[in-house]
Amino acid sequence: MTSNRTSGTLDIDGGKLYYESQGEGETLVFAHAGFVDGGMWDSQFDEFARHYRVVRYDQRGFGKSDAAAGPVSRHEELAAVLSALHIDSAALIGCSQGGTAALDFALTHPARLWGLVLVSATPGGFEMQGEPPAALMEMFGALQQGDTARVSDLQVRIWADGDSRTPAQVDPQVRQQIAPMNRIAVDNGTCAVADMEPLNPLDPPAASRLSQLDIPVLAVVGALDHPELSRAADVMVEQLPHAEKHVIEGAAHVPNMEQPIEFNRVVLDFLRNAEANRGEPV
Repeated sequence: MTSNRTSGTLDIDGGKLYYESQGEGETLVFAHAGFVDGGMWDSQFDEFARHYRVVRYDQRGFGKSDAAAGPVSRHEELAAVLSALHIDSAALIGCSQGGTAALDFALTHPARLWGLVLVSATPGGFEMQGEPPAALMEMFGALQQGDTARVSDLQVRIWADGDSRTPAQVDPQVRQQIAPMNRIAVDNGTCAVADMEPLNPLDPPAASRLSQLDIPVLAVVGALDHPELSRAADVMVEQLPHAEKHVIEGAAHVPNMEQPIEFNRVVLDFLRNAEANRGEPV
């Protein structure tokens, strides 16, 4: 493990955002999903720091960062983090909400990126089809009743377990890691306050602009996640000029936590190729 890990807080729009950095070389920035925090990348952080400078941060309302006081623009928040850390060029790895933000950032700042990994992500403006996750309406009901413990339990079931598994069929260590991260965001009311109606969404949205992004993109999905996430990856691979898809078996919405060995191998291979081909036609 590298020994140069640093951590601290960044002043972003009048609030404190927690971040960690480690390693040397080209920079990778990790953006977490909207039900956990930067701790979701524990199985990647030290491993990827052997090859790159890695940065992760807790979005407003999550983890060790300040609670959100109102709507947040996640792609502008990401841009502010990169600027505060003087990162002019990077590859982004974003999961779910973090992936949507990373894609929005890529479309607005394409010259600052040399690679993009979208994990369980949908492009902004993507229209979901079919039935929502089974426990979603129950979760909204618990939210209206102010039952935060029930909300947190249901969010872990929706995103960690997926519709096709019971909690007992999921690695208990993964669920135990997710639960306290999720509880912080639920107790902060982050979804309702910051993300239900996000600030300054991309207009037009990313889903209608995919053909404009001329950098290598890897879309990673868990085979046990909601099928619309796989369809979203297919749409992105079809419309993005230089994209590929990888499906990870035995995982749902956070494949990097459930199958870290395969995830790390696939993503590191992609990054090595993207880095090696920088400046070349892709």
